[in-house]
Amino acid sequence: MPAMMNVLIVRTSSMGDLIHTWPAITELKTHYPNIRLSWLTEESFADIARLHPQVAEVLTLRWRSWRKRLLQPAAWRELKALKRQLRDTHFDLVLDSQGLLKSAIPARWAAAPLAGLDWSSAREALASLFYDKKHSVSRRLSAIERNRRLFGLSFGYQPQGEPSFGVAAGERPSWMLSGRYAVLLHATSRASKEWPEANWVELGERLSNQHDMVMVLPWGNDAEKARAERLAGRMPAAVVAPKMSLVEAAGLLGHASAVVGVDTGLAHLANALNVPLAAIYTDTDPQQTGVVETPWATNLGNIGQCPQVDEVLRALRSRRDWT
Repeated sequence: MPAMMNVLIVRTSSMGDLIHTWPAITELKTHYPNIRLSWLTEESFADIARLHPQVAEVLTLRWRSWRKRLLQPAAWRELKALKRQLRDTHFDLVLDSQGLLKSAIPARWAAAPLAGLDWSSAREALASLFYDKKHSVSRRLSAIERNRRLFGLSFGYQPQGEPSFGVAAGERPSWMLSGRYAVLLHATSRASKEWPEANWVELGERLSNQHDMVMVLPWGNDAEKARAERLAGRMPAAVVAPKMSLVEAAGLLGHASAVVGVDTGLAHLANALNVPLAAIYTDTDPQQTGVVETPWATNLGNIGQCPQVDEVLRALRSRRDWT
């Protein structure tokens, strides 16, 4: 390997997928500290890429915006500018760890040797046709292990040990008063993944009364904000978080005494920051989409299974650093 190698990682979305790439990046830089890493991602998730200290540069694209503006010259100018930037950077290797056409196409724009998953391993088999070097990785593995295996095959090492996300919490939010607090991640992508509001209220009451915690309820859109306000109004000690960036959310989660969340990207972010975490699944299989179970984190529920409040509290009380 040359004294300095310029590498582009392509992982464009979503939040959880980007977070699941962090351990592979941590491990890669442990083996090859001379690699300079750039990351190409959707603009809306750029802060997630920037949170990893081993990422030197984050490049962004705007697929969703461009698709809506295909007839507008401005969209094509933005697209061409990104193509030029990728080509002119002169990468030694590009690794598409997503395995989709929407990631393989811009990865090809870099005009550099391109590695990725083979026909049977990629989430979209056609994406493998864009790669110069193709690797086989079982689709039965978790997302984190698939990334670690792909990186190892691409750079010539064998992943070992437990995954390390390699990301620090950042600063505690200035608006959060001193004292212990729990973050309740009630928002998710569809109604079938939600936890009943009565359960959130009971959990908030018991964490406040039994463990002297304030509940913090984040939100991302108007409907989620309305639910956060509704839930907070029924709890003895609760605040609705202000609108936050992903960096600010990392600070909030990283200093929490407890985090409870449904199937959402922010639960994976809490998982990466090693705080006591109970992740709730009611319509997805945590073996496929769950958090990495650690001394701090556990998965509860499954498809068609709704964990009860007692289960959540038992899980939190058994976690490391719980007091």
